[in-house]
Amino acid sequence: MQVREAMSSQVLVVGPEHTLRQAARMMSARGVGSAVVIDPDSEGVGIMTERDVLNAIGAGLDCDVERTGAHLTWDVVYAGPDWTLEEAAAAMARGGFRHLVVLDGREVAGVISVRDIMRVWAASRMVPAS
Repeated sequence: MQVREAMSSQVLVVGPEHTLRQAARMMSARGVGSAVVIDPDSEGVGIMTERDVLNAIGAGLDCDVERTGAHLTWDVVYAGPDWTLEEAAAAMARGGFRHLVVLDGREVAGVISVRDIMRVWAASRMVPAS
């Protein structure tokens, strides 16, 4: 199975000037563990994860003052929509992260998470009730 079949194509996008609280509220409302961060003044796409928010709060930072642009990951590993789920899982395991931004060319096509991969793999291995 390919990444395009398991990824979430409804991507939460925030800007680098959103506060951590704003990003956390939006992530919570959408029930997602990450948000894609697009900065119109720079090239590339970053990602803000629940771990980034947790690390900032754990460090005693004010989530109403701190901006996403200061706490996100710009060094993102991107997946392609044609990757297999095994390739995506291997990239996550190597990098120690749970989300991959999926790029189709230079455009964000979606986000795939460990949860997405587990959902697909679990469904494909379920034994029908007799």
